[in-house]
Amino acid sequence: MPRPHAVVFLAYERFQVLDLTGPAAVFASANYILKCEAYAVSVVSPNGGLVASNSGIRFATLALTRMPTSRLDTFLVVGADEPDVRAAMVDPTLRRWLPRWVRRAGRFGSVCSGTFVLAALGLLKGKRVATHWEACDQLAAAFPALSVDANALYVVDGKVWTSAGVTTGIDMALAMVERDHGAQVAGSVAKRLVVYARRPGHQSQFSTLLSAQIRGDNPFVDLVDWIQSHLDHVLDVPTLAARAGLAERSFYRKFVAATGKSPAQFIEALRLDAARTLLARDLPIKAIAAAVGLQPRRLSAAFERRFGMSPQLFRGIHGMS
Repeated sequence: MPRPHAVVFLAYERFQVLDLTGPAAVFASANYILKCEAYAVSVVSPNGGLVASNSGIRFATLALTRMPTSRLDTFLVVGADEPDVRAAMVDPTLRRWLPRWVRRAGRFGSVCSGTFVLAALGLLKGKRVATHWEACDQLAAAFPALSVDANALYVVDGKVWTSAGVTTGIDMALAMVERDHGAQVAGSVAKRLVVYARRPGHQSQFSTLLSAQIRGDNPFVDLVDWIQSHLDHVLDVPTLAARAGLAERSFYRKFVAATGKSPAQFIEALRLDAARTLLARDLPIKAIAAAVGLQPRRLSAAFERRFGMSPQLFRGIHGMS
């Protein structure tokens, strides 16, 4: 039997419980699917012993200073609320021992705000990384040597794997299983965990559609749903106003108040989000443009303006070509 892939999670007081249990469940399910101990999961902390999560559940941990000296394959730092992350960033035991373990790992990274802990120790310089959407600006300001991708569920840059908010750790762990054992095994794990969909890392963690839907009593929720399924149609103000049963001026004013964007800005954002998702499929750019209601040249220009690169380059960077 081959040696199990050693996965180690670093926890600390009041850590986000799902940052650990979500990915750990993925690795445990992979063991079940593969009918062997493909992954051996353990949890460490600065001082070992019982460590309380933010939910109050306590986890038995090994001391970081007493980790086994055998090969370390995957090392992940979990996140927490800001005060607890800040305490971890200056913990003397973490500052002394974490870098040496990270450098020994085959791959390392973080879930959610755990990125701050690695960044504070200078372990992510020059890397493209992800973190929770609420903290992206703060991370970029605090550590200008990083390239913070606010439009990703998780990011892989060499041996560094970082994920965005909370449940995206599951998406990242599924991607790790796919890297280690193939898409079929990862798909079986997702199905066993009743994960709605295996989301690619480039998918936005906080979509334009979701932003519109959570703005209180949005009177245009039904219209937004209709727009989402008719992106290849003409979606100008007269069409949308008629659909909403409002005069054009009244519709425009109320739509901006409800969504924070003009109808044109909102629809372009939806179309670009949809195009980004379609790039994961083996479709030509012309077909993707038609599916989202844009001419290929206009799609390329708008995509580059929003994401800073062409659709072709985006597809290549994310391993879709």
